[in-house]
Amino acid sequence: MSAFYDPSVGATKSLSPANRPSSLAGKIVGLYDNTKEQADIILEAAAEDLKRRHGVKELLNFRGIHYSKPAPLETIEEMARKCDVVICALGG
Repeated sequence: MSAFYDPSVGATKSLSPANRPSSLAGKIVGLYDNTKEQADIILEAAAEDLKRRHGVKELLNFRGIHYSKPAPLETIEEMARKCDVVICALGG
């Protein structure tokens, strides 16, 4: 008799999305580069627009190790501590 592997998982706890600010004016925004091609270019363009059009107070840059790996826990904790909002560029 053949054995079959069932890759499904049981029910998981649902999470609510984080509250979104009504405005970015005066906020500290983190820019996370996941290292994919052109992610840095995308974030650079976004950064200019965020300051000029949305009144962002400060931009902080973060970079992942490799796009195939999740952000290191230390980086996630630092972004959570220092930023009001974080934008992740996925690149192309």
